[in-house]
Amino acid sequence: MEVTPITVHYLFGVNSYLLKTETGYFLIDTGISKKRDQIEKELHEAGCQKGDLKLIIITHGHLDHVGNAAYLRDKYGAKIAMHSGDSKMVETGDMFVDARGGIMIGLIGVLMKTLGLSDYEKIKPDIYLEDDQDLSAYGLNAKVIHTPGHSNGSISVLTAEGDLFCGDLFNNNGKPEKASLIQDSQLLDTSVKRIGALGIATIYPGHGKPFRMEQLTE
Repeated sequence: MEVTPITVHYLFGVNSYLLKTETGYFLIDTGISKKRDQIEKELHEAGCQKGDLKLIIITHGHLDHVGNAAYLRDKYGAKIAMHSGDSKMVETGDMFVDARGGIMIGLIGVLMKTLGLSDYEKIKPDIYLEDDQDLSAYGLNAKVIHTPGHSNGSISVLTAEGDLFCGDLFNNNGKPEKASLIQDSQLLDTSVKRIGALGIATIYPGHGKPFRMEQLTE
């Protein structure tokens, strides 16, 4: 499997990952809609053409990860897959629809609205993924790990090679660490503990550079 990171910057950096396999391409997360041209350019340069993209996997429903999902589905003929726990976000176009109260969430909500980033294209996913689901039926030798905490429907994708695409369970902006924006801290800690027992080689976060699992405790 060949992994192509696609990082876009708009106020902050966010990663998508294009996976090339013998059966075709798989895109994990889709970036911010305001950077759509860059996403398309990098897909093209990687050799991904219309009909080649088999599945768009969304790690969670926040706008910086789903911003181009509907557009890319229409353009490439791919299906959108995600966990039902974040379906309300993407179906309403409101990433704060399930958010609990709190100063941090409130401030981020105001900031997003001020910057014109609070609303995004509504999506009806084609496939709802479940915990421990095998993705080989879609041509990807990997499985789904439900890792809630950052959001209720957050998932990670664990490949047979031991690579974990974790969305915002972890980030690596300066150093590897667990998510700072948290929906449920208890669920997040449970997810982190579960991940630690899986024998993971490399973690590919939604923000920042890939890192080795052992770096979390260094």
